[in-house]
This record gives sequence, structure tokens and C-alpha cells, in this order.
Amino acid sequence: MKPHVLLRAASLLTLIHAVLHTFGGLLHAPSRGPKEAELLSAMKAFQFDAMGSLRTYWDFYLGFGLFVTVSLVLLAVLMWQLGSLVKVDPAKARPFIASLTVAFIAIAVLSWAFFFVAPLVTEVLIAVLLGVAYVLARPAA
Repeated sequence: MKPHVLLRAASLLTLIHAVLHTFGGLLHAPSRGPKEAELLSAMKAFQFDAMGSLRTYWDFYLGFGLFVTVSLVLLAVLMWQLGSLVKVDPAKARPFIASLTVAFIAIAVLSWAFFFVAPLVTEVLIAVLLGVAYVLARPAA
């Protein structure tokens, strides 16, 4: 398999991850009953000063969740662009691929520690695709 194909596959998987994170986790999360509704209501109701801005815990929850979405979309775009770069100059692409591989390994560890199986499996698969792309992107001898 060619490294640019693996990078494009990782890019598409990352984009799918972004979409599912946003719509499945932030915007249309399933309700788990009255205790969760009470918690969310409290998060939205309690306001505090955050460096001169009046915010709630819900603002932080939603804002950080959307930061993750933007970051995942950016990573997907970068992987797609690396797919083009690796075709013409594998040596220049490899450090970026290595950085993304390490980042997705770290993200997978965080998912394992704090979240659940679906993102963990997705992030491990992305890291594997990136790692194999790195190995296959060796410059010709």
C-alpha cells in the first residue's frame, strides 16, 4: 500500500471522527434521565467570572468540545495535504507524519483513560495508519 493512500484514509477517518464527536457527543447527545438533566441544568445556570467574562460550566463544556471538533477537522486537512506531499517528497513529509502519529497515540491514551471504546478504537486505527504511512514513506535509496 502506498503512504498517500494511508494518509488519505487516516484523513477521512479523522473527519468522520470529528462529525460523530460533534453531532453524537455535543449537539445531539442522548438523555440519560432526570439526574443528567439536572446536572446539565446546573452547568448552564451557574455563572461565574472567568477573566472578565461571565461564563458557565456549560460554556466551557461546549466550547472545549467544539475546539476538539475544529482540531480534528484541521488534522484531517493536514493529513490530506500530507498525502500530496509524500508523493513528491517523502523525506519532507516524514517528520509531520511522525508528529501526527505521536499525537494520535497520546489522544488514544487520553480516550482510554477518560472516555470510552469508540473514540479509542478510531484513534488507534488512525495512529496505525499514520505509523504505517511513516514506515512506507522512506525516501528511495
